Amino acid sequence: MSDRIERLLASMTLEEKLGQLNMIDAGMPPGGEDEMKRQIGAGTIGSLLNIHGAEKLNALQRLACEESRLRIPLIFGLDVLHGHYTIFPIPLAEAGAFDPNLWEKTARASIEETRRAGVTLTFAPMLDVCRDPRWGRIAECPGEDAWVASRYAEAKVRGFQGSDLSAPENIACTAKHLGAYGAVAAGRDYASVDVSERLMAEVYLPPFEAAVKAGVATIMPSFNDLAGIPMTAHGRFLNDLVRGQWGFAGVMVSDYTAVAELIAHGVAEDLAGAAALALKAGVDIDMQDEAYVRGLPAALERGLVAMADIDRAVRRVLDLKMRLGLFDDPYRHVSAAPLSADAAAEITALAREAAARSIVLLKNDKGGLPLKNPKRIALIGPLADAPLEMFGPWFAAAPLHSATVLEGLRAAMPEADIRHVPGVTIEGDDDGGIPDAVTAARDADIVLLSLGETKDMTGEAHSRGRIELPGRQRALAEAVLALGKPVVAILTHGRPLALPWLFERADAVLATWFLGSEAGHGIAAVLTGAHNPSARLAVTWPYDGGQIPIYHSHRSTGRPANPEVYFSTRHTDLPIEPQFPFGHGLSYTRFAVTAVAAAPAEVAPGETITIEAEIENQGEVAGEETVFLFLRDPVASVARPVLELKGVAKAVLKPGERKVVRFTLNTDDLAFLDRDLKPRVEAGLFEIFVGPSADRTRLTATTIHLRGAATP
Repeated sequence: MSDRIERLLASMTLEEKLGQLNMIDAGMPPGGEDEMKRQIGAGTIGSLLNIHGAEKLNALQRLACEESRLRIPLIFGLDVLHGHYTIFPIPLAEAGAFDPNLWEKTARASIEETRRAGVTLTFAPMLDVCRDPRWGRIAECPGEDAWVASRYAEAKVRGFQGSDLSAPENIACTAKHLGAYGAVAAGRDYASVDVSERLMAEVYLPPFEAAVKAGVATIMPSFNDLAGIPMTAHGRFLNDLVRGQWGFAGVMVSDYTAVAELIAHGVAEDLAGAAALALKAGVDIDMQDEAYVRGLPAALERGLVAMADIDRAVRRVLDLKMRLGLFDDPYRHVSAAPLSADAAAEITALAREAAARSIVLLKNDKGGLPLKNPKRIALIGPLADAPLEMFGPWFAAAPLHSATVLEGLRAAMPEADIRHVPGVTIEGDDDGGIPDAVTAARDADIVLLSLGETKDMTGEAHSRGRIELPGRQRALAEAVLALGKPVVAILTHGRPLALPWLFERADAVLATWFLGSEAGHGIAAVLTGAHNPSARLAVTWPYDGGQIPIYHSHRSTGRPANPEVYFSTRHTDLPIEPQFPFGHGLSYTRFAVTAVAAAPAEVAPGETITIEAEIENQGEVAGEETVFLFLRDPVASVARPVLELKGVAKAVLKPGERKVVRFTLNTDDLAFLDRDLKPRVEAGLFEIFVGPSADRTRLTATTIHLRGAATP
């Protein structure tokens, strides 16, 4: 393969080399479609994005492989964040299943559809850790915890790429966005980031390192700058760390027009300077802005880059194309047979399962759920019958229909009289429909309030300063709540919403997020009890936007939070605690951790620690319990977080049944980054907590003592 690449590279002109580094949006090509086709035939475009479908892709691949001088095939890229034709729950929702097997299966199912459309590269998984619900792209991320995001990274890379990238059933995937994109100032998309090196090393980088270790084919730097240096030009991270220390040998692809945006960042004077900065930093493919094809010739003339820099990037791109098997069969994905009816049915069933397993039961007072065969149901709200809104921010190839809440309920409860009244729109000030909604609610046995956000209120470029219900939805909800009827709120959303008034007054509340194609059926399964809710929050849910950022792995400080202590770290006008902690989620049964033990209690460096926890189902129905293992190092040379997640276990239990779940740690899991950001293990006492969430009052503790530890 290496010899073949070198022979090909030696025969290429500068224009053809730069073409391999040039990725163009086929939906919005600079110069128009005819010019794009001309450039493909001339070998000056190496990859395309935002295009799918056998006929279109075959035609463009023929231009590259049969008309261009060197016959180099194209890569076709597409954002497949949570599905292609069949849409699965958004990543923030699916992360709440805390199940790497499910994460891998949904990725696998997505590429079963994606690769048949000719796509050879997906711009996923999105691995940005985020602790700010104002940021619109929190919907696309796996939550606030680096350990969870790392396991998510591994699962998605396995699902997309398999064990052999050249196998026709696999496609290349992209770990994005490196790095700390989830920490943009004020939660505003594309804004600056200024976090410490410690936060980068402990929180924002580990998921990307996990993806590299799992074999991810490509990495995308983020739009933002980090302390004044745009990530697209941050050679210290992209070259020195990711390539040098982590050993990443794959392709770096810029985000959309990010290379040219180095001018707006204020670090490049013109396109030649911007292109040189990105290329020298390690970015191989320039997406959409033609900065490389237009800027690098001038950069060469000025001595800003050398031909060796260009050749290095071209080698990586050609290597990826060869590893994908495109030189041997450039049509291998496009010509794949369509899905069989049975395979399509399996994907639909998986989407329905994923939807149900991603729903978090936030509150359930007075036994409001599951529904107890009510005869008359008032389904009130603008999201009850909104098929497009179930998808969330990414659904490029999906049919414009999903199973709505109304559709799911009618299928699950054919005998019930279900009256649907929207009441208000999601946005806007018209509340003229509220009286009809109140009338329907007054005549019902139970009211289901379907409220939340539109799909376009989250995702890229959709940050919100106020994380509340938009429009007149609160007025609608309060008018219905005032009736005193049993009320279940069904929230559709891409971020935590600050709704303390609703959580106080509704009998039950479901966080259903954006669940995708089978949303309504998944919601109906939870409402009726056909599925006992088991999902947990992968992100802390604030009581009020003024608490942001709020997360479980904070440090205690010298004056720890205490509402009874005047001089402590607190708000004078808001609670210290969140509305719901990381890991929160209820079930239709009751679980208890009845015993926790760690062995050995005294451990030496290099030894393994086993933690056992006994879980009991103390309720009346079967269910799945998720148990978290947190660690705390109470005294260290660098102050450690009050809780660090180190493991997750699950137990499926019948009523009255007990099971023991086991966690295994080694002493390296007790390590932290010292003052020089080097891994270090220190002797001493370690606290271990096991329980259903990061709520300290619900955790059962034990301790271990590490003897004579040395730095690894």
